[in-house]
This record gives sequence, structure tokens and C-alpha cells, in this order.
Amino acid sequence: MSKKYILEQIDIFQELDSSQLDLIEQICHEKSYNQGDIIFKENLASNEFYIIAEGEIEIQVDPDTIGDGSDIHEPTTIAVLRRGQSFGEVALVDPGVRSASARCRSGSSKLLVIERKDFMKLLESNYEMGYVIMRNLAADLALKIRQTNLMVRESLTYAKK
Repeated sequence: MSKKYILEQIDIFQELDSSQLDLIEQICHEKSYNQGDIIFKENLASNEFYIIAEGEIEIQVDPDTIGDGSDIHEPTTIAVLRRGQSFGEVALVDPGVRSASARCRSGSSKLLVIERKDFMKLLESNYEMGYVIMRNLAADLALKIRQTNLMVRESLTYAKK
């Protein structure tokens, strides 16, 4: 399966034409992971965006990251992502720390990786493409915020009972 075919499936690249997708493809590189491998850890610097070409990835949060340091809790899986989905989008707009960890769930996974510096250089050289991608990225992040808000509300509702 070609990188370009996978890129066409990604929400933030919707409405890009073939030549624009070629430019995105040029800044992608592949990384492979085996089951249990950590792709990135919560609270560490972020500078890469990931697209799943093969396999499954778990997004996890660790309650002890902001806890008392007793390490008595296991990380909680908040999402399982599959081929054609992406994660780590926040790194494209903010090089702060990761809000969750990502771990390979399947026997093996192949990811397309885009580094922030390459992504920003590309968008700065093509403002029209940059506008489309950033608009799509904002919509994607807004959806994820809404989903997270619903999970928090549900958690608080059940905690009161």
C-alpha cells in the first residue's frame, strides 16, 4: 500500500490535491514497532505526528503522572487506533509535552511519521495548503476535545453515584 494512498485517508489532508499530497509524502518516513513498544511517553517533548499504515496503537494516560509518585496505578487506555487513523497532532501546532502515551498494541505496526520542523517548513512554503491543513487540523482537535469532555462528564457523573 502506497504512502500516498494512506495519506488520502487522513482527515487533516482532506481537500488536498495530488501534487500537495506528493509534497506531504516527501516529508514522511516510516517507522516499525512491535507489540508493547512505546512510541512516545506522556509528559515528554513532542515533535512528531503519526499516521497508522498497519497495526493498532493504544493511547494511554497514566494517573500517576500527576499523582503522588506511588506508581500504584496502571496506565489506562483511552483509545485504540487502527490503519488510516492518526495521532500526535498537537505536536504539529505546539511543541509542548505529550498529554498521553502511545504504545503498539498489535503484533507489529508500521507508522508514517512527519516531523514538526519539516511540516512547518512545508506549510510556510505553501500558504494555501497550510490554510487547508490547519483548518482541518483545528476541526480534528475540536472533535477530540468534545469527545474528551464527554468522557470527563461521564466519569464525573458515575463518580457521584
